[in-house]
Amino acid sequence: MDLKSNEPFWLIKNGLITSYPSLKSDVECDVLIIGGGITGSLIAHQMVQDGYQTILIDKREICNGSTSATTSMLQYEIDLPLYELIDMIGEKGAVESYKACSDSIDTIEKLARKLKTESGFKRKQSLYYAAKKKDIAWLKKEYEARKNAGFEVTWLEPEEIHRDFSFQNTFGGILSKQGASIDAFKFAHELLEFNRKKGLDIFDKTEMKSVGYFKGYNLVSTTNGPQIKTKKIIYCVGYESKDMIKEKFVDLKSTYAIVSEIEEDKFKNISNTLVWNTDEPYMYMRTTDDGRLLIGGGDEDFFDAEKRDALLDKKEKEILKTLKKIKPDYHFYTDFVWAGTFGETKDGLPYIGEHKDFKNSYFVLGFGGNGITFSVTGMEMASLFMKNKKHSLSKYFKFGR
Repeated sequence: MDLKSNEPFWLIKNGLITSYPSLKSDVECDVLIIGGGITGSLIAHQMVQDGYQTILIDKREICNGSTSATTSMLQYEIDLPLYELIDMIGEKGAVESYKACSDSIDTIEKLARKLKTESGFKRKQSLYYAAKKKDIAWLKKEYEARKNAGFEVTWLEPEEIHRDFSFQNTFGGILSKQGASIDAFKFAHELLEFNRKKGLDIFDKTEMKSVGYFKGYNLVSTTNGPQIKTKKIIYCVGYESKDMIKEKFVDLKSTYAIVSEIEEDKFKNISNTLVWNTDEPYMYMRTTDDGRLLIGGGDEDFFDAEKRDALLDKKEKEILKTLKKIKPDYHFYTDFVWAGTFGETKDGLPYIGEHKDFKNSYFVLGFGGNGITFSVTGMEMASLFMKNKKHSLSKYFKFGR
């Protein structure tokens, strides 16, 4: 499955940061991680930190799947509003899921400092505004739910949004203190290189062909020929898991993004704010670490990469039309436009844990707009799984829930 269009901004901006060899001989390890994107790099970091002999493989160049197409907005807000998630799974699970995403932002910041990263991690506030008058009632309900859960939020009236952000034609919104942005493509490369020096073995252009299950270990055959004997497999394959698992558990969506230079004097507080709205599908906006404006949206059902990419021009116009509503006098000169594929679950939550059809294995699948922060939670969960311990979120993130 092709997970991105041909011109993702991060891949062009950063180029081929690091190339790794393909697997050419049989090897053994404690943990085999399949998938070399941001999720795989985070899980590999945790496994190396925990002292396991770890191997990571990817069928592409490292980070050349969804990680090169992500918009890398780090938010605690899950795609499903908190008050709706409370109705669906109960207050305990809903609030804990939201707080796990919030804690994940703090964890990424600590990791970025440890790595002395050049990936542009930056703390930001988050503005979630009502795009239509009819959205005010439920957005205020969401504000109350977050406030009651202990999140630092403020309700802004339309005139306050115009005063603080120079946006027109909004109907009020939630300003959250917790948020951040990063270049996930570069950050994943930095994580892998950091852990390679600590013993992590990395092989790209190495694809899993089949898995044999034996008592106490799995034997993975690759399309190259060599085999990998491992005690555990952790699948960090994102949306391609849909091709591996029989039952329907995720809907694939296409999303679109555009990038341009920015005239910052035409905006207020844009460099330290993540912006998104209540439209369906919602629009989202942030600045990049090199001073550009990134806007995304236009989500729709994914059918195949060719059809997705054929809509690039149309989706660019849709996104710019949404920008015009709040910035009618601003002209956006598109420098980059691309598409990516993401997964949408029924409750906005990830799938992290075991699956009955895959022995000695775990999945860490961070779906939705919180893929990166869910993957950070997956680090903690995978660490416990390896020690045969439980995690309080397991029942909310499990398959068959």
